[in-house]
Amino acid sequence: MARCHPRLSVVCLVGSSKMFVPQKKLAAVGPSAQWVLEFSPGALQAIGAVELPAAVGLLLPAVLDIAPVLVPLAATGLVLLFACAVTMRLRRGEKATVSGDVIYPALAAFVAWGRFGPMPFTG
Repeated sequence: MARCHPRLSVVCLVGSSKMFVPQKKLAAVGPSAQWVLEFSPGALQAIGAVELPAAVGLLLPAVLDIAPVLVPLAATGLVLLFACAVTMRLRRGEKATVSGDVIYPALAAFVAWGRFGPMPFTG
């Protein structure tokens, strides 16, 4: 298992753009991004503000070899965040676009399980 989790971090880093990109511009990305119109700009910024430290928490402890407990904690937080995304997609009836939102929490859960359990960082 790799020491860091760059793919999941990139997903979170891209998602954190919600803090800076205007709501209308996010919605213009396509049909799968229309969900942003149901949230206030402040709520979107808060979601992005959660994704940014998650991206950092998945990468930096592995790269810098410090505070290794942050990796599974960040992954656990992502499981909760992505579970909310799945719930929102299902509530909106977006069954065709929910697949990505199901894969990401599964990856985050795998990282959390692995780093809390069989593959913890040893320093």
